[in-house]
Amino acid sequence: MVVGPGTAADQAPVAPDPAEGSVPGKAIEGRSLGRIAWTRLKRDKVAMAGGSVVIFLILVAIFAPAIVSVLGSPPNEFHQNLIDTSTLAPKGGTGISAEHLFGVEPQNGRDIFSRVVYGARISLLIAFLATLLSVLIGATLGVVAGYFGGWVDSLISRAMDVFLAFPLLVFSIALAGVIPDTAFGLSGDSLRIALLIFIIGFFSWPYIGRIVRGQTLSLREREFVDAARSLGARGPYVIFKEMLPNLVAPILIYATLLIPTNILFEAALSFLGVGIRPPTASWGGMLSDAARFYTIWHFMFFPGMAIFITVLAFNLFGDGLRDALDPKGRR
Repeated sequence: MVVGPGTAADQAPVAPDPAEGSVPGKAIEGRSLGRIAWTRLKRDKVAMAGGSVVIFLILVAIFAPAIVSVLGSPPNEFHQNLIDTSTLAPKGGTGISAEHLFGVEPQNGRDIFSRVVYGARISLLIAFLATLLSVLIGATLGVVAGYFGGWVDSLISRAMDVFLAFPLLVFSIALAGVIPDTAFGLSGDSLRIALLIFIIGFFSWPYIGRIVRGQTLSLREREFVDAARSLGARGPYVIFKEMLPNLVAPILIYATLLIPTNILFEAALSFLGVGIRPPTASWGGMLSDAARFYTIWHFMFFPGMAIFITVLAFNLFGDGLRDALDPKGRR
């Protein structure tokens, strides 16, 4: 049937052509796993608050000299005029003022604010580098043990058991006590920092090694690993190209949770007198000095709160990161 001009067919609405200026529908955008994890992490306000505190502490440690030059005085400068010679306590009880925000130490009058700020440098530096050393050793040996299995797995697993059974604190005290003032081309604070990094990092690797080994045992049975092997890929290629990218999440999570543990361990060693030596400021050393003046509350309070806030912030951020990277999580 032919419809002529002027009929109802000419009156029918015609769908607009997208090429003639109509607005097309919004395309569906894919999201990577990293973007999904970041979106989930942003929803966790507690974790974001912990991460913000961590970033703030890192900035404080980096810019410690500038902060102290504006808000304090040199960390090793004595202020005997602020000390009551009869009681050795700060005048006024704490010595808190506009020039000394956290007060001054008993007996010598050093500025507590400056020493807490500079102590952040020591604690964070040792904790980060010791964690990096643990991750490098633990992740490498863990993935090798899990992938190759057999006698390699047995040898590395027994080494993990030995290190886990080792009395680390006793060994650390003994080793730090016998090292001379000059060794390995280092001396002074540089030697003590390197020694603490080695002790804490080298003897903490089995914890992350066990986690990585367990994840590797699961991954090596997956289809993408079998496919890589069937295409002729050798062990090193499978490990570094196929398995390590899937191990980044657990390694990153455990490293975030290991940092506060290393901060506490460094503080414990300094508290026991085998860490950073005076007069260099460290949070554990300040607590050790404050133990002699336990009736003067501010001397122990501020370095103790610095340790507490730092460890809490790292733990909150690590928990949130674990939830964000967990594909089975519901948050």
